[in-house]
Amino acid sequence: MKRYLLPIAALAMCTAAVAQTQEASNKDSVRMYRLQEIEVTATRATTSTPVAYSDLSRTEIARNNYGLDIPSVLALTPSMVATNETGIGIGGTSMRLRGTDATRLNVTINGVSMNNPDSHAMYWYDTPDLLSAVGTIQVQRGAGVSTNGTGAFGGAISMTTDALPTDFRGEVALSYGSYNTNKQAVAISSGLLGGHWSLDARLTHIGSDGYIDRGATDLKSYMLQTGYYNGNTMLKLVSFGGKAKTGLTYTGVTKEEMLLNGRRFNSEGMYYTSNGNHSYYYMDDGEVKRATVGYFGNQTDNYLQLNNQLILNHRFNERWTMNATAFYTYGYGFYEQYKEGRKLAEYGFGDDLAYDSDGNKVEADMIRDKYMRNHMGGLQAAFGYTTKQLDLNFGGSYSYYTCPHYGTLSWVQGLESNQITHRWYDNDVDKHDANLFVRANWQVVEGLRLFADLQYRYVNYQAWGVNDNYVSEEVGMQPIAVDKQYHFVNPHLGVSYTLNKRHNFYFSYAIAQKEPTRGDFTDRYMFAEAGSYPKSELLHDFELGYTYTMPDFSLGINLYYMKYKDQLVPTGRINDGYDSINDNVEDSYRRGVELSTTWKVAKWFTASAQATFSQNCIENYVHRVVDYALTGNVAGYYGYHTVKMGTTRLAYSPKTTAALLLDFHHKGFEAVLHTQYVGRQYFTNYVNPAMMLDDYCVTNLNLGYTLQTKAARSVRFGVAIYNLFNADYCSNGYGWSEAYEGAQTDHAYYFPQAPIHLLANVTVKF
Repeated sequence: MKRYLLPIAALAMCTAAVAQTQEASNKDSVRMYRLQEIEVTATRATTSTPVAYSDLSRTEIARNNYGLDIPSVLALTPSMVATNETGIGIGGTSMRLRGTDATRLNVTINGVSMNNPDSHAMYWYDTPDLLSAVGTIQVQRGAGVSTNGTGAFGGAISMTTDALPTDFRGEVALSYGSYNTNKQAVAISSGLLGGHWSLDARLTHIGSDGYIDRGATDLKSYMLQTGYYNGNTMLKLVSFGGKAKTGLTYTGVTKEEMLLNGRRFNSEGMYYTSNGNHSYYYMDDGEVKRATVGYFGNQTDNYLQLNNQLILNHRFNERWTMNATAFYTYGYGFYEQYKEGRKLAEYGFGDDLAYDSDGNKVEADMIRDKYMRNHMGGLQAAFGYTTKQLDLNFGGSYSYYTCPHYGTLSWVQGLESNQITHRWYDNDVDKHDANLFVRANWQVVEGLRLFADLQYRYVNYQAWGVNDNYVSEEVGMQPIAVDKQYHFVNPHLGVSYTLNKRHNFYFSYAIAQKEPTRGDFTDRYMFAEAGSYPKSELLHDFELGYTYTMPDFSLGINLYYMKYKDQLVPTGRINDGYDSINDNVEDSYRRGVELSTTWKVAKWFTASAQATFSQNCIENYVHRVVDYALTGNVAGYYGYHTVKMGTTRLAYSPKTTAALLLDFHHKGFEAVLHTQYVGRQYFTNYVNPAMMLDDYCVTNLNLGYTLQTKAARSVRFGVAIYNLFNADYCSNGYGWSEAYEGAQTDHAYYFPQAPIHLLANVTVKF
């Protein structure tokens, strides 16, 4: 009952607040909206920008907002593929764009970077229900326009928080569906108070048992916006964040485990015991055998993240605008994991505990915790100048990030609590990130525009201490000593031509550069000489496009060629945290064609389709497989045997993706059918059928009915049916190969997705 008390209380708040608010004038509404637009002008593409992009409106976002993470909605856009570990689109969700992984996609909200500066990833479940607070989303494919923070090396996702309304509003939303998936959300907006002030607040809870065993999610979030408006100036404070607790599901499952233990099997936290109440089936010499196992009850990821932005927008006159944002993000979290039969020597214990009387390494079960506590703060500013012939933007940003990483042991079999008080790893990270940019879009003559964008970016990255990887040569955990600076100059040139307001042609060329992630630095000890650094990546991006636009019909064609130098690609191996281990390849490319069309067949029916056909290759690739019979060049590690592949396919890069969307709507009723096809993907660059995701086609159906009542602005009843035709598919996976005396063994793990399931929703707006 607790989860329903919040919406009930909000109804009372909404009723009381109505009497105390007043309608703002249409003039105030327009002014406020124009002021709030300023904060994203610097990071957004427009119809005259020679960039491939897609916009998602508030309407499209709202009708898909049942509680799923944002990547599940972004899958509606061209060349985008969403992945999920729990099988239902909540928790452990990520995405790839044109085959480019999420660490190379820059994510901003109100122009502020959301990517973790260390891993470069965006952890969507750390900001639960962000979708409810988002006003618009723009997905830029390719190098895009200059943006702030890490990423933007193949795509960018620009989001805005929902605009502060000038009239009073309230909203209560409830969802419930398969696997005990549930959402409760309440929102209230004051409207314009006293002609100057506005307040917007939201609270949400999302929970689910997940499709994957012990893949439960418990997500709590808040969103607060308060703004002061006076003439041509707006000062806005935005604070959002949440607390997430999710069951660990990142191990995946092998095909053998799926066959013997079911698609929902999850080995995280499993341990062998004669007192267990669970069965685990496995193959041994061709026979199916059974083991008795137990599961640790708190194998979880726990994280708190708070994001704060103070935004100043000012319009000097009809030509000049300014935006400045100060921001601060705090994050704190930890994994808790049960580990079976671990060597105490690997966890910082002295010889008296780590070795027995015969000199053998002592092994014990344990519960370990891996912590991080990060702070990121900074300032960014941009100015805009607009005339009929010229759009000019210039500005810059600076951010500082610091984050200690450390590990503790809460229990070790056979040891007392006073013997496990030490940290088994402890390291720190500092990162300074600054950029300056200037961008101009000039109309030379009617219909012809030239585009130029130049960014300078400086990165200073330092990491030191002891990492969580055991190095036998060091007889302990891996020491870290990274001190690296980068100076990137990223130009972007383009031209666009519009004919008869219907035909638009564009071409652009851009250079993008990106520094390695933390993992790219720390994981090199496994295969590279000590003290060596990974190289930064360089991208030459060519985009050639055409769009045809009519009131009831549109067509788009975009050709792209992305040529990489020293791209960091998956090696097929993973680290202790199940993150991909990457290495530079000298030459690689992605090239393809993106097709999209929308046809408003009738007032009540719209059809949209999109497809991407691509080639994604590494040139002169040499594949390496660790061989346990060989001695490596790196002390304490085994050697490799190599296979010269020539030109080979890039991992996780389907040749074909396609989607069809049918939208029926009539007198409050709507039905939206979305079908997506994703082609075959390989886990490594070796093109090994034993480590491959089969192609799949999945269909979702969204039904809704909206009505107006005297007591509410609108009431919407909806139901989303996911995987309508019950496709048996996996959205993601990973794998690696190893050998002994040349005989290769392949390991492949998959993330199965749920069969047909549904979520029902009711949303009441006041």
